Amino acid sequence: MAPSSDILILLLLPVAAALTTPGSCSGCGPPSLPMLAGLMAADAVVSLLIVAVVFVCACLRHRSTQEDDKIYINMPGRG
Repeated sequence: MAPSSDILILLLLPVAAALTTPGSCSGCGPPSLPMLAGLMAADAVVSLLIVAVVFVCACLRHRSTQEDDKIYINMPGRG
């Protein structure tokens, strides 16, 4: 779970965006291609990191519930 301060910041972002007046910044304009490429690369890295963490957690949970000590009927090699 995210701390409540992080959630509060995320909820206040649209309010802050609505309060800014158009043209109030000096460097505003379309984002440059290298910046967009960097954002896309960072997004891909974070997404892969999340997938890897979920995969590792799922594998660890699966290993902890081994059922090799059970006796199976009509399954050769398992009992």
